[in-house]
Amino acid sequence: MSWLIIAIIAYFLLAIVNLFDKFLLDKALPSSRAYTFLVGCLGMMVFVAAPWFLEWPGWGWMLFNLLIGALFPLALLLFYRALKKGEASKVLLLVGGAVPIFTLIFSLGLLNDRFSSQQWIALAFLLAGTVLITWIPEKQSFWHRALLALRVKKKPSTKGLMVALGAAVFYALFFIGSKEAFNNQDFFSSFIWIRAGSFLFVLFLLAHRKSRQEIFGNLSKLTLKKGGLFFGNQGVAAGAFLLQNYAISLTSVALVNALQGVQYVVIIVLGVIATLFTPHILKENISRAVILQKILAVGLVAIGLYFMAYS
Repeated sequence: MSWLIIAIIAYFLLAIVNLFDKFLLDKALPSSRAYTFLVGCLGMMVFVAAPWFLEWPGWGWMLFNLLIGALFPLALLLFYRALKKGEASKVLLLVGGAVPIFTLIFSLGLLNDRFSSQQWIALAFLLAGTVLITWIPEKQSFWHRALLALRVKKKPSTKGLMVALGAAVFYALFFIGSKEAFNNQDFFSSFIWIRAGSFLFVLFLLAHRKSRQEIFGNLSKLTLKKGGLFFGNQGVAAGAFLLQNYAISLTSVALVNALQGVQYVVIIVLGVIATLFTPHILKENISRAVILQKILAVGLVAIGLYFMAYS
């Protein structure tokens, strides 16, 4: 299967996951530390595949894998904290728009990536479409209305946006480091070692007494229904994460992350479907200017995908 199809499927799934992350943070597991801890622990489930795929990479690469793995829960922790600040639609758009830009900068500077003229055109259209979507007024975005429909609290915070920007930097560094690991090791083996690094990082959250009390205190309040929603959402997230990383192993990390705009196209389509079929639950009342902005953004992403497919 083409890396492009794999990445598109991954971002389709991530669009759903990110929406429910905010809902679950507000309703089921309100501690960003507890949420990150549980996600990191669940990542260790990949070790069931260890007997078939795990290889010893040597001390140097093992240390590298573990350090790169630690970046992911660090980015998650910042991302969830930003979501907890309340402006979920702005946070999601900021992180989604900033990650591909930071990744492109880091891939050129650290990995010395080189792109063909057609790939540069694809990158330009995809990033332009993503940036255009991030400029959609918050109250006109599907995420904003969906979260209101789910009765999720909203607490405006400029600090939350700064934390989100920090999360985007660490996400980009994680993807860059993962690509370097995949280039020099077997994909599945390095993927497992990287997940081990994420697990070790979340264990350090237990070292601090106050943090430990916060984590276990929140986990003890997790009901069966809310726990089921959390684990179901994380199951989808795990599949999307694996697909995203596999796509990265097959091509440039900057090209894969530039497809972030696909995630927003999915959200726009979900908004249209919700408005048409469930207007009593979720309806987008948007102006003509915003409709044109969304159409233009979708068009830019579509053109970018076309050039990417034939590059």
